[in-house]
Amino acid sequence: MKLGITGNTGKPGLWKPVADLISFLKESSYPFVLHPELGLGLSHEGFEIESESVARDLTDFLNQSDIVISFGGDGTLLNTVYELGEHPIPILGVNYGRLGFLAHVEQSELTNRMHQLEKGDYQVEERLVLEATYGEPANLQKVWALNEFTIQRSGETGLLAIEVEVDGLYLNTYWADGLILSTPTGSTAYSLALGGPIMAPGCGSILISPIAPHTLTVRPIVIPETSNIVVRVLDFDKPHVFTSDGVHHNNSVTKTGLTIRKAEHQVKLVRFPDQDHFSTLRTKLMWGARKSN
Repeated sequence: MKLGITGNTGKPGLWKPVADLISFLKESSYPFVLHPELGLGLSHEGFEIESESVARDLTDFLNQSDIVISFGGDGTLLNTVYELGEHPIPILGVNYGRLGFLAHVEQSELTNRMHQLEKGDYQVEERLVLEATYGEPANLQKVWALNEFTIQRSGETGLLAIEVEVDGLYLNTYWADGLILSTPTGSTAYSLALGGPIMAPGCGSILISPIAPHTLTVRPIVIPETSNIVVRVLDFDKPHVFTSDGVHHNNSVTKTGLTIRKAEHQVKLVRFPDQDHFSTLRTKLMWGARKSN
């Protein structure tokens, strides 16, 4: 099993932990390959890196990797998901950010986790991915999201009118600052900040949450993951943006509407036996915590 190593090259404190991992893997005769940008960065920082340890390009990196180790935070892991695309390569996130909800392995425990990987003492969780298609039939564009898609007003005051259909049936026209369509993984991200429910990773649902709706009666709604969702911005001339996992796309994607459904592929995340979703909720988000006298 060969490990692919990538990370957020914009974090100055990242280089030594990555170099330490490389030294450990070499001493353990553990095969690995470096993402080309990471390998270049290590060389610029003065670390000696053999050229054969660095992938030629992203395609070479993906072809060589059996498991990808992502150094950074949750944002870095989402970027790794973006780079992997439909490649079914499990990802192990090492937290070097603030929260580390998805990147749940801390730097201090990385050596022990490597031993567990070597022994096969881990599981692979499969996470739902959403797919959005847009554009003219002859030139359809496609983007994916592990956490969420959002449509939000931008630049001017005034609400957006966002029409939503589910499986050909009219659901609602939302008068709001925007709309979030999230996976169970994304239910603990932006949607949670709006008062949306927390969904367990395997519950097989899609969550639709309005952003600052004009009416209090419009609450988040959970629908089956098999649903086919069409979203249209009715007052298209109002400035707004469309994002997938925080990445902005040209707002013209919503001119003909977005079709959102479950993607054919899933994201695979490495988990260890002593880790589970509920313990992560308690330790990372302080879910259920209360102050006692």
